[in-house]
Amino acid sequence: MSNASPGAPLDSSNDPAGDQTGRFAIQPNGRPRPLSPHLQVWRWHVTMLASILTRITGSALYGATALIVLWLGALAFGRETYEGFVDLAGSPVGLVVWFGLTVCLMYHFAAGVRHLIWDSGAGLSPKAADLASHLSIWFGVLASIAFWALLFASGKVAL
Repeated sequence: MSNASPGAPLDSSNDPAGDQTGRFAIQPNGRPRPLSPHLQVWRWHVTMLASILTRITGSALYGATALIVLWLGALAFGRETYEGFVDLAGSPVGLVVWFGLTVCLMYHFAAGVRHLIWDSGAGLSPKAADLASHLSIWFGVLASIAFWALLFASGKVAL
């Protein structure tokens, strides 16, 4: 008996027992399972990008957390240390880092809302999923630009 998925043609290419292609892996419990196809097999689409960006931005937010801890540490170590941190954070390079982290935060928030909607069972059709992915990416970028434009316009941040 073949372990091919239901509805799959019963031929030797779907039989893990005689696999010569490396398309199956043996699990620790001894059962063969098919390997996921490589990216070259799949046609690229925006939901793939959104998934990758969610992981990247989530990881980058750990860096933001470290910067906030450094900020609090500089505050605890006194005026000179704090002023040094503020000078570095307010430098052009520091502002680029803060802007990038703002994009990560805004996108990750939008992606979380997108997943919350998907978890409710809504928006799972390919067109709706693509639209939600596009919207979350654009929200991350445009909300960050708007936030930093307000900071510069209010005079709270300057180059």
